[in-house]
Amino acid sequence: MFENREGERQLETDPATMPADAHVVFIGRIASPWTRREDCPKNMRAARETGLSATLTVDAPYRAGLAGLEGVSHVAILTWLHHAPRNLIVQKPRHATHAKGVFALRSPVRPNPVGLHVVRLIGIDMEAGRLDLEAIDVLDGTPVVDIKPYFASVDSVPDAVVERAER
Repeated sequence: MFENREGERQLETDPATMPADAHVVFIGRIASPWTRREDCPKNMRAARETGLSATLTVDAPYRAGLAGLEGVSHVAILTWLHHAPRNLIVQKPRHATHAKGVFALRSPVRPNPVGLHVVRLIGIDMEAGRLDLEAIDVLDGTPVVDIKPYFASVDSVPDAVVERAER
């Protein structure tokens, strides 16, 4: 699913084979239109442009945690990108001319493949634990680690800069 590219560097030990040092539980799963990596949008802007929606279903034990989310327009969803390799520390994206460290990239390939997605809620069914999402950029069946309300007043950084000649 992922190929090696010139300039990339792997870790000596694959984090997927190391003993766990935290107990993360998945609280639900995403149902998205994307079943193949090649078809999945590479970011949220591209996902929104498709016009295709998605659903997050929260598992029954965690549904009470949705209380109060009714008046929220956007949420930040943390996902576990379970198909991504975890052993690259330097990567060369297809569109880049040079390799970069994993922490300078938004790639799913990283020691801990946690995805961050700010999404618009278009519906909530508290009883079923279902959040209807405008769009999302993950494969169908992607596990969810957490959901947090997005506060434009504190989460938005209008003057943020990423200085690069390329993306």
